[in-house]
Amino acid sequence: MLHSLRQLLRHRALVQSLVARELKARYRGSVLGVMWSFVNPLLLLSIYTFVFTKVMPGARSAGLEPSQFSLFMFCGILPWTWFSSSLLEAANALIAGGNLIRKVLFPAEVLPIVSVFAGLVHFCLGLPILAAFFLYLRAPVTPSDLVWLPLVVFDQLMLTLGLALIVSSLTVHFRDLRDLLANLLTLGFFITPIIYPLAQAPAWAQPLLNLNPVTHLVVSYQEVLFVPGPYAGWPRLVVLAAVSVLVFFVGYFVFDRLRETLAEEA
Repeated sequence: MLHSLRQLLRHRALVQSLVARELKARYRGSVLGVMWSFVNPLLLLSIYTFVFTKVMPGARSAGLEPSQFSLFMFCGILPWTWFSSSLLEAANALIAGGNLIRKVLFPAEVLPIVSVFAGLVHFCLGLPILAAFFLYLRAPVTPSDLVWLPLVVFDQLMLTLGLALIVSSLTVHFRDLRDLLANLLTLGFFITPIIYPLAQAPAWAQPLLNLNPVTHLVVSYQEVLFVPGPYAGWPRLVVLAAVSVLVFFVGYFVFDRLRETLAEEA
């Protein structure tokens, strides 16, 4: 496993090249092109804002005005979109790239990793939109809190990479996992405090929600970007970093154990 990880570091240029190819292929022939990276989260945000401010205003968290609620949701929708899209694409990465992984010298783990990094690019493209919302609505931002943002992004990157490696390797052997994953992610969206604050969840449900690592990621984004005042959640963020790195190594271990059968099954 350690040897495979060292080999992976030598394929940085390959990952970069495939991420660029993935992004170009995704928008080839599209009228809006890369603008879809901005349009998609805006459309999703608009739908949820309309539902929870016009259709079901009572479901909105007390104390949050409609504009504040939109910012609150955007802080969770952006990382969730990166997380869910990366796992869905990683689930099909090895099957779609079967011809590549049958080549002896091609590192199969690069394909799910490319899916995650492509999602990271879309996430980074969405951050200026979020910043524009903050400026337009004149929402207060604590500059010192933004220092913690790279660590939150790192935690999500490692967690998503680990899960993507597990999902991609298992999907090759169990094809039904792709459909199951889509349903699990739909459920995961609602058991993650994206459209409601964690404190608003029933007391009996909060311990269960805290078992979800993505809950802590989303709450960290909300506290760093949305909640005014000095950021005080850094101990949880450090623990989450350790858990995310552990998930990555577990994911790579699982992938490495299944490596020999991937080319045959894909």
